[in-house]
Amino acid sequence: MTQKINVPNSGFDGLGIAPNLIQALDQMKFYTPTPIQRQAIPIAIEGKDVLGIAQTGTGKTAAFGVPMVQHLAQKKGRGLVLVPTRELAIQVEEVIQKLGRAIGIRSVVLIGGSSMFNQIQNLRKNPRIIIATPGRLIDHITQKNVHLNEVSILVLDEADRMLDMGFQPQIDRILKFVPKERQTMLFSATMPQEIVRITSQHMKLPVAVEIAPSGTAAKHVSQEVYIVNPEAKKDLLHKLLGQYHGTILIFSRTKNGARKVTRMIRGMGHNAAEIHSDISLAQRRAALDGFKSGKHRILVATDIVSRGIDVIGIQLVINYDLPDDTENYVHRIGRTGRAGHAGHAISFAMPDQKNEVQSIEKLIRTAIPISEHPEVPPARFHDAAAKFTLRFSPGRGRRQIRHRRPFR
Repeated sequence: MTQKINVPNSGFDGLGIAPNLIQALDQMKFYTPTPIQRQAIPIAIEGKDVLGIAQTGTGKTAAFGVPMVQHLAQKKGRGLVLVPTRELAIQVEEVIQKLGRAIGIRSVVLIGGSSMFNQIQNLRKNPRIIIATPGRLIDHITQKNVHLNEVSILVLDEADRMLDMGFQPQIDRILKFVPKERQTMLFSATMPQEIVRITSQHMKLPVAVEIAPSGTAAKHVSQEVYIVNPEAKKDLLHKLLGQYHGTILIFSRTKNGARKVTRMIRGMGHNAAEIHSDISLAQRRAALDGFKSGKHRILVATDIVSRGIDVIGIQLVINYDLPDDTENYVHRIGRTGRAGHAGHAISFAMPDQKNEVQSIEKLIRTAIPISEHPEVPPARFHDAAAKFTLRFSPGRGRRQIRHRRPFR
């Protein structure tokens, strides 16, 4: 069972935040709380469990980071933040580090692809906040490098993504090491049944803070879809990259696809970097830092790292391939239109992907306009459920194919 609470519609001054942290927020250029921050922070500061459902790019890290740091400044204990990917862990640590510095709270990141030795050395400095991916945290628990018996505040960030990636067994195992008497905050962009189970089993009367219905697309992102034959995708991409001159994030379904698209874009004369799980953590950080700094105007990524890409000012997201998981569409396009900025998302759909587009539209409760580029031959959707029918000619045993007319 959850409770719903109304909170003041004012700035950070009215949310119960300590003066040092308000100053830190000001230095981070956080002047006005986002809706999730405005609602979640006062509740979390009171020590209540929080179930936060909000779109990507709405400021969830500060929504749990501020209460966690303030809690640890006032009481003994540790904070633990579990995240699905290395990139997201690094993004979260950047915010937590700036907040913690204001009152002397040290943090550590425990992720794969990074030196185990260095992480052990950092753990020996007794950090108050641990930000970790489940697999690497279990490695440290197994080797007795870290003990979670002092955790007094736990955050599960991007919980739906962790479940999508198969981390349920690891999460259950980690929670056995964390004291039951603790404050728990769970943040997610969607609300699958598994989240409901975690809420009922591991949280105590959580206060529900839902900024938008589960699956709602980012508010400030306009969308369109191009129906394109496979052989025309490269030409369409070339035209669009010449049309948009800001930063562009492109999603590919596979690692191999990301490599090919990156090479293809470079061949068109554009500066592009790639980010996926087949390259090292150092290479991924260099690609993301280059994208943030403007060294790379275009970044090509897979879904495995999509939620760790937290860059304000991305002009355009292109879904070169539609996602395998429909819900990933929401997270992909949420990389643009962040922090109240306007953004745009373009998806390439092949003629046999009518059902996939309809599934996305059902999830986001919005019809996506179909566009055509004047210099690229348009395609049409086929009936994905029955592009053709099969029948056998009587007496011959020979199969004939009867094609049905494609339609828009």
